[in-house]
Amino acid sequence: MPSPSGQPIRIANCSGFFGDRLAAAKEMVEGGPIDALTGDWLAELTMLILSRIQAKAPGRGYARTFVTQMEDVMGECLDRGIKVVTNAGGLNPEGCADAVQEVADRFGIQPTIAYVAGDDLSDRLTELIAAGTDFAHLDTGQPLGDLADRIVTANAYIGCWGIVEALNQGADIVITGRATDAAVVAGPAAWHHGWKRHDWDSLAGAIVAGHVIECGGQATGGNYSFFTEIEDLTYPGFPWAEVFADGSSIIGKHDGTGGEVSIGTITSQLLYEIQSERYLNPDVVSRFDTIQLEQLEKDRVKIFGTRGEPAPEKLKVAMNYQGGFRNQISIGLTGLDIEEKAELIKRQFWNSCPYGPNDYETVVHKFLPTHKQNPATNEEAVAVYKIIVKDPDERKVGRAFSNAGTEIGLCSIPGMFGTGGGPGPGQPFGVYWPALLDSSLVPMEVVVGGKRTFVDNTDFATAPAIEPLTVSLPDAPQGPARPAPLGTLFGTRSGDKGPNANLGIFARSPEAFAWLREFLTVDRLKSLMPEAADRSIDRYDLPNLWSLNFIFHGLLEEGVAASTRQDPQAKALGEYLRAKIVDIPEVLLP
Repeated sequence: MPSPSGQPIRIANCSGFFGDRLAAAKEMVEGGPIDALTGDWLAELTMLILSRIQAKAPGRGYARTFVTQMEDVMGECLDRGIKVVTNAGGLNPEGCADAVQEVADRFGIQPTIAYVAGDDLSDRLTELIAAGTDFAHLDTGQPLGDLADRIVTANAYIGCWGIVEALNQGADIVITGRATDAAVVAGPAAWHHGWKRHDWDSLAGAIVAGHVIECGGQATGGNYSFFTEIEDLTYPGFPWAEVFADGSSIIGKHDGTGGEVSIGTITSQLLYEIQSERYLNPDVVSRFDTIQLEQLEKDRVKIFGTRGEPAPEKLKVAMNYQGGFRNQISIGLTGLDIEEKAELIKRQFWNSCPYGPNDYETVVHKFLPTHKQNPATNEEAVAVYKIIVKDPDERKVGRAFSNAGTEIGLCSIPGMFGTGGGPGPGQPFGVYWPALLDSSLVPMEVVVGGKRTFVDNTDFATAPAIEPLTVSLPDAPQGPARPAPLGTLFGTRSGDKGPNANLGIFARSPEAFAWLREFLTVDRLKSLMPEAADRSIDRYDLPNLWSLNFIFHGLLEEGVAASTRQDPQAKALGEYLRAKIVDIPEVLLP
């Protein structure tokens, strides 16, 4: 039953993605006291991967690695009363629950295992479209239309109240479908403290805590711009959040583990894959412009003051459809006359290929001038030229395409060699399609011990407008400046948002932020990053975090699975910006 004591609940994370550290569950359960163990397995790309697993092995479609973790810790979790909540159910939460039950039966233990479904809309698309939902693309506004026939996954993002219901019914382990990354933390917190649906500020704080720990080691120094300042990042511990009754939290990690929990690592994670100052979840809208941080002691950061707006009327729906097939050739260009070599490769390839560029749905030519003048090594002399094609017709992108690159091998540029694998068939790819759906159309289905309960999403409500936190900042420093990389002073975190990319950049002093805020306009960003020059870019200011966040529209093309970028998830976009040399006031520099 929920705790009326007002004591915080310590919620640990043991997975940030499908493929994360298997040992993390055991480490979190055995490494120190926790009340709940959570993990996030799902991303937009993961749902597509799970659909392929399910197609090959009906009955699967969930994260088998979670089942493996339960083999390690299920007995101890039961003995210590640790609740387990995860979205590892993916496309088949019932199948995942059955697999965990098989483990329990094998060990002779009797946990109460629940699953939460209702998010999967793939069998309801025709019905919902007929009833008037057009599933318009969130970025382009294009209705789904005939693409509905090609959809392989369609899942609404569900929130925490199905999890709360399962815990109220005595569940020890709760497995969901596409619950949001933060909902698996907000659920145990709401259950423990007995929150009501309109406790907006408490819920908003729990969502922020969930967002911080849902990516595992990213909260403890992983992917951190200033990683060289961390004493030991060899094997960082995973994070936990102590969530209090008012929604405030303390983020920490087990004592004696590697990594670091600091305002820097927490700020960095707060900026990960967000959009505006309003962080939408099915249960509440967390206002990131009200968050306050305080370093309490080593590896303990308090998050407090977060305000919440009422739950949105619509849920985000993440869909993937079969986009067709893709293939590429990748050729090394070495030494002199690099551009002329690229032009000859292009001309010879299309002369050899039985199809022309206009025969493909998409053709991308990429010239990567990675070579150096007067190279010190052979590798430093090499640039890369790529031709990438996509098309629904597998024959066009298969051997007919790749063989054309091979056939010119002895009659083309001097020093010709391939930088990828050998010729091969086209590979299938998926296209991500984000849309919205009225939340009243997606009730959650909670199954505990064979009993089925339906839980509605929160009705839309109004509430007084929330003002951002008032932050006093100094004037931007003036005076002499000298060239230095932006990363000398500023950290970043970037990632994918469907076809878009986000890039958060943060300062570590109010003076540095005051300068950054004036300096890094959208136009300046475009001049620093030429590949973004023709993109629509939004900027959001978060002075309470000494941070800016930018959204690059369309940078990832049709989404991660279809992107032709070298870094299709935009993970390195921020580090690329940090490498840019600009004139920075000397008073700010070391």
